[in-house]
Amino acid sequence: MDAFISLQKSIERLIRIKCSNYKEDYIKRRILSRMRLTNNADFEAYHKYLLANPQEQDLLKNALTINVTRFFRDPEVFEVIRREVLPELVRHKNSIRIWCAGCATGEEPYSLAILAHEQMLLHKDASVTIYATDIDTRALQKAMAGVYDSKALENVDEKRLRKHFISRDDGTFEVRPHIKNLVKFREHDLMSGVPIAWYLDAVVCRNVTIYFNQKQKNDLTRLFHSALATDGYYVIGKTEYLAREVEHLFTPYNAMQKILRKVASTIPD
Repeated sequence: MDAFISLQKSIERLIRIKCSNYKEDYIKRRILSRMRLTNNADFEAYHKYLLANPQEQDLLKNALTINVTRFFRDPEVFEVIRREVLPELVRHKNSIRIWCAGCATGEEPYSLAILAHEQMLLHKDASVTIYATDIDTRALQKAMAGVYDSKALENVDEKRLRKHFISRDDGTFEVRPHIKNLVKFREHDLMSGVPIAWYLDAVVCRNVTIYFNQKQKNDLTRLFHSALATDGYYVIGKTEYLAREVEHLFTPYNAMQKILRKVASTIPD
């Protein structure tokens, strides 16, 4: 059996990540990076190393699922959410539910929670729940701790920093409880085919599907469409797009910022 194929089978068995859901060159780049760091010359040698070292299994999983982010990444997107999306939602209902899928280490859901908290101050009857999910349990542990360095907070202005973060002695900043309480972190595999909840008001999944093959991207689009309530919002990455097979499921709300709205299904997907 080809050494790379054999390695992938072990990855799927040990780490529970289905390699075929990702682009092959992406998988290879991540594995090659771990091979360099562990001084393994080829896939066969790295495969043996992986089997013999459980700690490497965790490190490889982290490498395969890593998602570099920061608070208010692409500020223009969050400005539209602040000025238009959230006010529109709270005008029509008191209980708002948002799914931040592929949340990595928590910067994105906490950014949404800050905006939601600001809306809740204006609308006392409104409540917002943000479901933040990722397959990487190590990233979720960091997210739940809510401690970040100053680089992750470059897009947070001084007023928000003082109001929503605790400055720690080591120079890091911890998210305050009133923001943490708006976010529910859960381990979840986007490839499971099951959403974290139904009748959601918005799904935010940015810069995650770029690692998936086209079939998986389309399946995810259908999954998010089914999970959203009527007219629900779908926010994707600035470089992402919907394929022809699924573009009919959503209509652009703000095309430049890649914010879409659900179109009611008239025929089966």
